[in-house]
Amino acid sequence: MRTLRCRLLIFFFTLEADFLTTVNQYHTALIIDKKVGTGLYKPRSSLAKSIEVTPMKLTNCVLAFALVLACLIGCKSGRTSTSSSAGNNDVPKNSNSTSSANSTAPTPDIGGKYSVLGSNPGGTIYKGTLEVIKRGDVYQFRWNAGEQYDGVGVANGNIVAVAFASGTNGKGCGVIDYTIQGDGTLDGKWGYWGVNEAGSERATRSSGSGLVGEYDATGKNPDGKEYKATLTVEPAVNLYRFLWSNNTEGLGIKRGDNIAVGIGGARCGFVTYEIQSDGTLDGIWGGYGTEKTGTEKATKQ
Repeated sequence: MRTLRCRLLIFFFTLEADFLTTVNQYHTALIIDKKVGTGLYKPRSSLAKSIEVTPMKLTNCVLAFALVLACLIGCKSGRTSTSSSAGNNDVPKNSNSTSSANSTAPTPDIGGKYSVLGSNPGGTIYKGTLEVIKRGDVYQFRWNAGEQYDGVGVANGNIVAVAFASGTNGKGCGVIDYTIQGDGTLDGKWGYWGVNEAGSERATRSSGSGLVGEYDATGKNPDGKEYKATLTVEPAVNLYRFLWSNNTEGLGIKRGDNIAVGIGGARCGFVTYEIQSDGTLDGIWGGYGTEKTGTEKATKQ
């Protein structure tokens, strides 16, 4: 529409220009007739005789200026409107691209050395150091807090779940970290001490409510082999007990829509860390055959 208006304005301006040219020719003929008086140039029509030269000059200027201004405004407006429309069409059609942040965010680099301050389940305070080392899909955790501990950790967004044992050998200890979906499904990533690859598991609830209930679990081992099992989740004071049909059991700590489950029996402890914006690891830990928990804060050195 803007383009059509612009073309019409240019068309009328062209007509006006032709008209002014014709008038100027008539005016020139009149001037020459007056000055020379030889009759060589004669008025070309009776219309020329009716044109008053001075008023016509002013009128022509005003009309010409008005038409030029209208053309410029009309064309410029057309271009501006078209540009604005094109700009609106350039808005991304997928307005939910940022909201997919609801999906698991990348885990920050947590490798390095930390200073540790924590509390035992009984309330006593301890201090020490922690070293986190990247090992393939998992992390190795080494504590020195009056006694040495060694563990394996899996990262899931801003959560790192770790299973550990006293000493340098954590064989048999494992951990699985689940994200709790809106429909109650548990999407998990798991690892075992001494294995650098992680496995995965998805448990779909078949009965129950909240986190407690029965689940059908399917998963994949680090070697790529798939497995199936049933899973029962029970409350255990402020923790949750997980019982798989393949004779595996563990204790879980829930934080928001995440639950970290330590596996391996009484000799294995477990901790769930939330990675803070400054890189600090804010942890809750438990295990060793008790349902009480302690806290731990690890600050990067």
